[in-house]
Amino acid sequence: MIRVAITGAGGRMGRTLLEAIDENPLTALTVALERPDSSLIGVDAGELSGLGRLGIAVVGGLETVLQDFDVLIDFSTPAATAGVVAIAAAAGKALVIGTTGLDAAQQAVIDQAALRVPVCQAANFSTGVNLSLVLLETAARVLGDTADIEILEAHHRHKCDAPSGTALAMGQAVASVLGRDLQSVAVYGREGHTGPRERDTIGFATVRGGDIVGDHTVMFAADGERLEITHKASSRMAFARGAVRAAAWLAGRAPGHYGMRQVLGL
Repeated sequence: MIRVAITGAGGRMGRTLLEAIDENPLTALTVALERPDSSLIGVDAGELSGLGRLGIAVVGGLETVLQDFDVLIDFSTPAATAGVVAIAAAAGKALVIGTTGLDAAQQAVIDQAALRVPVCQAANFSTGVNLSLVLLETAARVLGDTADIEILEAHHRHKCDAPSGTALAMGQAVASVLGRDLQSVAVYGREGHTGPRERDTIGFATVRGGDIVGDHTVMFAADGERLEITHKASSRMAFARGAVRAAAWLAGRAPGHYGMRQVLGL
C-alpha cells in the first residue's frame, strides 16, 4: 500500500484527490495538507469529500509529517509547490506535480528534486489528454507544413494562468514534430490589423468562464479540409485518477523526471 500525502486538501482538486486515493486499491491517504492559516486545520480529511471520518486530521505544515507518507501529490500554486517540493525531496519522498504556471526558478526546484527522488510531472494527468498528445504528434507528422495550427482552450473562471499548461503541452508536442521553437512561433491572441497569418505560427485562444473543467481543441486548418483533435473533461476525477495512478507507479522508481507517457506506457 502506497502512503499518499496531498496538498490543498480542502480545494476542488484536493477533495477529488481524496476520493481517487480512496478508490484506488494500491493507495491510502495518510497526510492531508492545507495552508497554516486555513480554517480546515484539524478537520478530519474524510469529512471534506463525503468519505466519512478517516481519522486523518488536516495539518498545516509538511515538516511535522515527513515520516507519514511515501508520495506527495501537489496541485497547488507555483509558489506553494516550490516550497513543498524542496522539503519533500530533502526527505527522500517521491513527488507527483500537477501545478501549472511555474516560472523558470520554480521549475528549477522541481528539476533539482528529480536528481534526488522520482518525480512525475505533467500539465494534465488524464488518460485522454495524454493519448491526445500522441495523436497530435501523428497529425503533425502527416500534415507537416501544409496546415495552419490553432489551439483553443476553455476553463473555469477561477483558473489563474493562461494559456493552460495542457494547451502549451499540446503546442509543444506539435512544434517538436515540426522542428519549430514554440516560444518563437506562438501567437497568444490577436487584435487589430494583424496582417496575413504566417504559416509557421501556432496560435492560442483562451476562454475563461463558469465552471468549465477543461476543454482543448487543436485545429489543423488546410486548404479544402480541417482536422480537429478535441478533449473535453467533464470532471476533475479524470485528472485525480491519473495523478493517483502516477503515485502508485512511482513506488520503487529510481530518481528522475518522469511523465504520464511513461506511466501509461505510451
